[in-house]
Amino acid sequence: MQLHFEGMDMEPQHPTAAVLLCELVMEILSWVPAKPVTRLKLVCKSWNSIISHPHFVKLHLHRSPKNAILLFTRTPALTLDQKAKRGLVLSSVESFIQNPSSTLDAQENLHSLHGQDWVSGSCNGLVCVAHILFHPNNDICDIWFRLLNPLTGFISESSPCLRVNVHNSSGFGYDESSDSYKVVTLIRDSSGTVTTQVYSFGGSSWKTINSFPAFRFCVEDNGHFICGTLNWLGLRNPHGGDYDWAAVTLDMLMIVSFDLKSDTHKQILLPKGNDEIPGEEPILGVWGNSLYLLHDYKKTHFIAWQMKEFGDENSWTKLLKISFHHLGVERLLSVFIFENGNIFMFKGRHRFEEVFYDRRDNSVKRVNINNLDFDAFDYVESLVQPC
Repeated sequence: MQLHFEGMDMEPQHPTAAVLLCELVMEILSWVPAKPVTRLKLVCKSWNSIISHPHFVKLHLHRSPKNAILLFTRTPALTLDQKAKRGLVLSSVESFIQNPSSTLDAQENLHSLHGQDWVSGSCNGLVCVAHILFHPNNDICDIWFRLLNPLTGFISESSPCLRVNVHNSSGFGYDESSDSYKVVTLIRDSSGTVTTQVYSFGGSSWKTINSFPAFRFCVEDNGHFICGTLNWLGLRNPHGGDYDWAAVTLDMLMIVSFDLKSDTHKQILLPKGNDEIPGEEPILGVWGNSLYLLHDYKKTHFIAWQMKEFGDENSWTKLLKISFHHLGVERLLSVFIFENGNIFMFKGRHRFEEVFYDRRDNSVKRVNINNLDFDAFDYVESLVQPC
């Protein structure tokens, strides 16, 4: 592939040799980590042109190490630390596991957020942030979405305003077929009907899709992006807007998978033979190219399932079953997955305590997080800046 770059100032002057030299430079630079490669744009005009080229940005993203970086949304406990800022923190997986408290406290890695900003998801180095304005004395709010690239400082234009009720959930992902980034918002009305709104960044309006096929039972849960789809847990046969969670068994649930390319959905069944009633709402998770189902068993054990081939219901594999007593946690709250399903992070018994469990050696590590609440996202540093 021959590419033309403006501002060529490198020897040799022969056109063919210059193109070959630039392609060699592109090949070498595409293996350099994202943070230092941004500084290399200052070396000369031709390197700046190469690094800014859309082909290079995609090549570099393809070669960037996956699952090596974490993104945290950090929220201080205001009554305890008035000076702590709310924002985004980037960290390597290794650094966070070794010293999570120092990682979250590092001001040099902090990207500030507004008080009404909430992260809807992360994909290809971009963070989708929802700015929410609640209306007084009712259940209606206005939402705008924008994209951030914490590494490059890129901030997109905001989406058109979407007026919704508070019973909504969003997800963010990438549609490779159209090279576009999309946010999907599910809005549930009082009857339990779910309407799907889709916005493609750079567009001028939201698109309404047919009613969602299932009633989501957890409005706080974002859609989980994997293989060009966003995924939520839902009831297989919902009846109206209310349900009795105490009577819901795992085999009554399913995954609703929304395809960002076709704007269509399909249903994915959970592991077979699960007729028990969990004490807490199950959790979906994604790490790498695998989808995970996390739930408790009789309020005494934690169970993790891995779907090794996304979309293949026969590829569900029970990865872990371990007692809450061994973990030192009392219930299933938030769970985050590291290192290809080898390390799990749980909320501990105390508000600001996190528990790390490594299934490779059955070890448990408890850490205090210095009066900070946070959510964690899998992240990859990139140079992506969509139009």
